[in-house]
Amino acid sequence: MKNILHIISSPRMEVSASRKLGKAVVEKIQEKYPDAVVKERDLTKNSVPILEEIHVNTFFTPAESHSPEQEEINEYSTGLISELQEADIIVIDSPMYNLSVPASLRAYFDFTSRAGYTFKYDENGPKGLLNNKKLYIAFTSGNIYSEGPYQVYDSNVPYVKNVFGLYGVSDVSVFRAEGLSIPGIQETSLEKAIEAITID
Repeated sequence: MKNILHIISSPRMEVSASRKLGKAVVEKIQEKYPDAVVKERDLTKNSVPILEEIHVNTFFTPAESHSPEQEEINEYSTGLISELQEADIIVIDSPMYNLSVPASLRAYFDFTSRAGYTFKYDENGPKGLLNNKKLYIAFTSGNIYSEGPYQVYDSNVPYVKNVFGLYGVSDVSVFRAEGLSIPGIQETSLEKAIEAITID
């Protein structure tokens, strides 16, 4: 049995292309693994706080020295991390907003990127602790960033890959629905991206 964690970051609902693409990825995984259990983490319905001093201080304070407020913060953060630890397969809907990921996804990474939990330091530097997991990125954008003159601005997918690389996740597949605002491309981009989904 596979445990799937589906992380959604678009604040748009029914019209969101990334939600549609991410959902299609999850459905394809379920076709391959019919007994899979899906857990959904919708970052727009359950917002992760923007990182503040109290959060950073909590993460760098030993648990035995936590105040009641810090205990609550730590419990929330480790709860998010436990979902990642328990997942065999992670699917992230990652639309490009202003040449980056949505703020909700960045906030999520701020609360899950913690030494001793998702990675650790040894004499060679950081080492990931979330090994043997599969990551699927469902990326959507109004422009085309995978190739051509705007490829230099493809900061979204590399960023998500780098974060999960820090966590120890190296098995990554990316499905892109690009050009969603470009006439002549936008009409079929999402459909083609969904048709191209393959689960390995």
